[in-house]
Amino acid sequence: MFKKMTTATILGLGLIGSTMAVAAKAPSFMSPAWAQELCTAWNNNSTLTEKLAGSWVKNNGGKGYKVMEISDSSMKTVPPVQLEIALQGGKAECLYGGPIKVTRLDYDYDYKMWATTHNWHHMGSPLTAMMFGRLNFKGPKMEAMENMRPFDAFLKLVKEVPATIPAP
Repeated sequence: MFKKMTTATILGLGLIGSTMAVAAKAPSFMSPAWAQELCTAWNNNSTLTEKLAGSWVKNNGGKGYKVMEISDSSMKTVPPVQLEIALQGGKAECLYGGPIKVTRLDYDYDYKMWATTHNWHHMGSPLTAMMFGRLNFKGPKMEAMENMRPFDAFLKLVKEVPATIPAP
């Protein structure tokens, strides 16, 4: 009987250890590595790649891509990250996810979004989130309003891309 309990205990500890190893491999939330994973997730999301492939992605001020800067207002020492979205093969593809490259955003075309860690992970619809101050936003507001469904898909990705949450 003792031998069976020991084996079960060892197996249980092995499962805990492997779960911790998987969690340890996830990049830190809002890190450049996490932004790269978010970019990949964007490209695997048909709502984003297809629904934003029209006027949204083309409204880029002639630079050929839109910038989305995102940050976590709870993590004061963690710099924002950026995504660059461009029309590629008839789809709104994320071409870059990582540290800030574009330092001057043009809010007629580009987006800046920030929220607390808690709000990023418990975000409801974009409209509700903005109305109740859970999501802060700068950018072309009418364009964003016309694309609420894709932005809802984007907000879901932010919380679904695996990440470790650094201590405050």
